[in-house]
Parts: sequence; C-alpha cells; structure tokens
Amino acid sequence: MPYDRSPGLAESVRALAAGELTSRQLVEESLARIAATQGSLNAFRIVRTSAVLAEADAADRELADGVRRPLLGVPVAVKDDTDVAGEPTAFGCRGEFPPATEDGEAVRRLRAAGAVIIGKTNTCELGQWPFTEGPAFGATRNPWQPQHTPGGSSGGSAAAVAAGLVPAALGSDGAGSVRIPASWTHLVGIKPQRGRISTWPRGEPFQGITVNGTLARTVADAALLLDAASGNHPKDPYRPKELTVSDAVGRDPGRLRIALSLKPPFTALPARLQPDVRARVLELAEKLAALGHTVEEADPPYGQIGLTFVPRATVGIAERVREVPAPGLLDRRTLEAARLGRLLGGAPLRAARRAESALRHRIGGFFATYDAILAPTTAAPPPRVGAMLELGQFATDRAMIAACPYAWPWNVLGWPGVNVPAGFVGDGLPVGAQLLGPADSEPLLVSVAAQLEAELRWHAHWPALAMAADSQAT
Repeated sequence: MPYDRSPGLAESVRALAAGELTSRQLVEESLARIAATQGSLNAFRIVRTSAVLAEADAADRELADGVRRPLLGVPVAVKDDTDVAGEPTAFGCRGEFPPATEDGEAVRRLRAAGAVIIGKTNTCELGQWPFTEGPAFGATRNPWQPQHTPGGSSGGSAAAVAAGLVPAALGSDGAGSVRIPASWTHLVGIKPQRGRISTWPRGEPFQGITVNGTLARTVADAALLLDAASGNHPKDPYRPKELTVSDAVGRDPGRLRIALSLKPPFTALPARLQPDVRARVLELAEKLAALGHTVEEADPPYGQIGLTFVPRATVGIAERVREVPAPGLLDRRTLEAARLGRLLGGAPLRAARRAESALRHRIGGFFATYDAILAPTTAAPPPRVGAMLELGQFATDRAMIAACPYAWPWNVLGWPGVNVPAGFVGDGLPVGAQLLGPADSEPLLVSVAAQLEAELRWHAHWPALAMAADSQAT
C-alpha cells in the first residue's frame, strides 16, 4: 500500500511485519521523494541509491523468512559527520574525502536493528553553526518556509524528516545541533545522555560536548530510533547505565515539579527571548499545568558555565581541522576558531574539563527541588537562508548567541534534553521548547513529551513542501 509522505518509524515497522508493503517499496518511495526535493530542499549530501535498494531486497528476504528486528527494512538517514562504510565523511567541508572503511558504531547498531541507511544528510562545516549551508553543497532549506534555514548543524536530517523524505534520522548535538533544527522544523529531537549512543570511532568528539541524537515527527519514533542506535563500543570512554526509552512513551510520569526557565545562561554577548517565542513556551507551560504538573519560574544556577564551553568547542574544531584533506578550502571562520582552539588547548582546556564535575554538582542540586526544566530551545525563529553565511567571526558569534542562547549548557553537563514543537510564530515559522533533566532522565523527559504530544498532536501538521514532494514523486 503506498503512503502519502513517509510513514512514521513505528508504522513502517508494523506495516512491514504485517506484509502490507515491502522494504523495497518503502525505499523506492523515499528515493523518489528525495529526488523530487533535492533541487529545492537539498537535504542530502549522499544518497546511496544502488546500495540501499540491494539492502532493501535483503531485508525483504529476511521478512519473508519470518525474521523480526526492531527496524528491519525501514529506511533512515544519518548526518554526514557519521561514518558509513564505503562513503566519505565530509562533515560539511569542501574537498575530496576518502571513503570510510567501516561503519561508525551508531550506524553498525542501526544496521543490526535492521535499518536501511538511505543516505547522509547535509550539515554546516564541522557542525559549528545553527544554519546548514555553505560552498560545499549549497543551502539546505526549511520545508515549512523555504526562504529560511532549517537550523543546524543537523539541518539536513531535520529537513529530511520534516518533509517526509524519511521517517526518522540520526543527528548530532554539540551545542543544540539536534534540538535547534528540531525546534525550527516542528520535530521531536532527543539529545541523550553523553555516551547513550556511541560516537565511535571518536570517543570524545569536541572534547566530549557532542553526542549523537535522534529526530522524528513523534516522540515514539524518536525514542524507537534512540533505542535502536544506543549502546557502546568496547573503547568508548562514556558508558551510562543501560535503559530503554521507548517504554516510557505513554507511561504516566506522575505529577512533577517543573521549572520554567526563561532567562538565557550568561554569555559574553547579549541575548533576549523574543516575545512571540516566549508566548509559545508559556502556552506549553500552561498545558503542563493543565496536565497536573506544578510549573513555576526558576532558573538553574548556571554561573559562568560559558567559560568552560569555549575551550572545549574550539579545541574540538582544531582537532577536526587537522584531519581535513584541504584546509585551504575551509571557511575563514573555521580557521579562526581552530587558531583559538590551539591557543586554549593547554591549561584553559584542562580547567574547563575539571570544572564539569563542580557544575554538575551545583546544577544537579537544582533537581532536588524540580524534576525537570522547561526552557525555550531558541530565542528566535529560524533566520533566512544566507543571513549568517557571509558574516565575520564576531558577527556570526553575536548572531548565533542572539538566536540560540539556551541549548549549549546541557552539552557541557552531558545530560539529556528533548525538543518538543511549541507551535508557530510570524509567517508560519516553527519554534520549540526543550525539556531538560539530570543524568539518565531520558525516560522521564520522553514520558512528559509524549503527554504533550497526545494533547497537542503536532505530528498531524505537515509543511507544504512535503505535500509538493508527494505530488512530484507520484
């Protein structure tokens, strides 16, 4: 049975197991949607057309033999900072990159769950910015408003899911790079506990602040992909306790104490929550109160947490720049960030890494009073394509902090956060809010997000570009 747009992850698994459609059908329809939108949406850097059809046929043979695996035969996408055997990992850069010799651990686990990796999605250069565009691949556009960015750095994954090209996708989050594009494309985005999804062959990407996460239209689908991708390589430095997140969907979280945190953490540059975004977040807070939770305004004791973020982020950029085959092709802002990282790579980095324990202790004390935090994911709706592309380093930093001051502290702490859609502002631009918790709180955050989804049914809304892709693909 053909579907209008990509069916969800769980629905795809169900329909395949019931014999209502085949993996080849799902993959062919996904490939057609990608082809129909690549010229306008530009979500993918690599589409594995021949390989993915062969993998779909192999999945169909397993299904016919009665084999059942969590994602058997379902097409998913991964961000182009993740190794897929036989494909280059350009991470948004120009130049010729060698093909990866083996899958990254997260991809290996997705394949073990039966997923078919349809391609690699676009990301900005080394994942630095909240937009997804550059000379290496052009501009990836927002399916809701194509003149605007889907965000970054997992913008290609977000655009692909929001437009219904694939049911779900893997992204990565080093300063909000799953949650920000999820908020700006009306998706659920889960940034899990550090180490929940392996980042191997990189044990500590960007000095430990970057983790892999999931994007989907529903909480259940984002949690299902998270469970399938979760687990560790034997050499991973972070190995959180094992847990299953999907089981929390539909589970009553009880009556919680939720802090509504609207004040941006301290940064050296000004940031202000735009009134229309604030209004959407307050509406979510009111909905949580109507569900029986106690919601009150309170801000975590962030202190000078930003001083610990900059050394880790810039040293991480310097490390990745050393691996680029043609560094002369990199954005001037990338080279400037790498130079700063080389300066901060000694005592400042060691001090930043040591500070994490004290920050966790201090901010962790906040959760003696509150079970979770509701905060804006961004301070503003998605900017227009090109708005930040040609800026200098300082102007880019100023624009980033003005738009996205809320997400990055949870990368320093390594704790979970879930973006949920908060509605639309202005001319139909999506915005989101994040549910934040302490270590290993993914099940609690997912249960609350699923409560909101059951009330608000955000997954019932599709962007016009998704409907246009359907008509062109068929």
